[in-house]
Amino acid sequence: MRNITTCYNEHAIKVSDSYCSGPSSTNSFLSPNSKPSIQDAVTCIYRAKLSTKKQLLIKLTWSNHTIPGFAITISDDHPKPNSNSRQFRITKGSKRFESCNSKIELHWDLSAAKYHSGPEPISGFYVMVFVDSELSLQIGDIDGEEFSVKKIAKSSFLSRVEHFSGVSALYLTKARFCEKGRFHEILIRCVVGGEEKGLKGCVLCVCVDRKNVIEVKRLKWNFRGNQTIFVDGIVVDMMWDVHDWFFNLKSGYGVFMFRTRSGLDSRLWLEEEKEKKSLEQKKDEDTVGFSLLICACKNPD
Repeated sequence: MRNITTCYNEHAIKVSDSYCSGPSSTNSFLSPNSKPSIQDAVTCIYRAKLSTKKQLLIKLTWSNHTIPGFAITISDDHPKPNSNSRQFRITKGSKRFESCNSKIELHWDLSAAKYHSGPEPISGFYVMVFVDSELSLQIGDIDGEEFSVKKIAKSSFLSRVEHFSGVSALYLTKARFCEKGRFHEILIRCVVGGEEKGLKGCVLCVCVDRKNVIEVKRLKWNFRGNQTIFVDGIVVDMMWDVHDWFFNLKSGYGVFMFRTRSGLDSRLWLEEEKEKKSLEQKKDEDTVGFSLLICACKNPD
């Protein structure tokens, strides 16, 4: 698809290696007195496709890193809240159970896990899920010789949901928008700017790799909206809804979503001939989209 960028609106912004390169200091977009909100929970959803063509969704939730542990839900459709969810609080172990007419075997080790500022471990851990003897999910650090793996199911990372809370409307995270892409630093912040004071002067800023890519002025009156950015050559739609920050103070929740567009229209660097030749090879990959959802509770000052 040549010149696909011309098909999108004027607000589309390209975020590439060249765009993000060059000197840039954290202080350019983050005040020394700024303190990011606390990450309370992280939920990741994966899809596993077995050799039998059976597909299952695996939902893994990390919360409260002061007590290492996680919850896991395995379903054959979109996981429903608290449905068939199992909680594990011991740091190392194995568990066998049945779900969706399949035999599940779970192995995990968090005994040497290291954390940053949230409940999700960043190193020194592993979680492995076998479905009907096929390795369907493997995350963390692990020596493959420790387990006898005969079959490996096709797996894909579908979505990630992060919950934040705090007085400041400042949210910092990282995300990778495609399997072969690199991790990008994402910063969302709400500041008071311009000539207008108070809520009328609120500005929503979104930074990717320390570059300001989206700026929404008069946020109180533009509390919902969407814009498009390009990350690693992929079309990413960014949507926000901060209505409750202004009009429902008891709730105080704001929602921000980054969602990739699945299909060949998301591959900007491919030419038409190259697309046709690789269509079958990329069929599975191109139909898988990824979404990052940030749920932000802005506690009152």
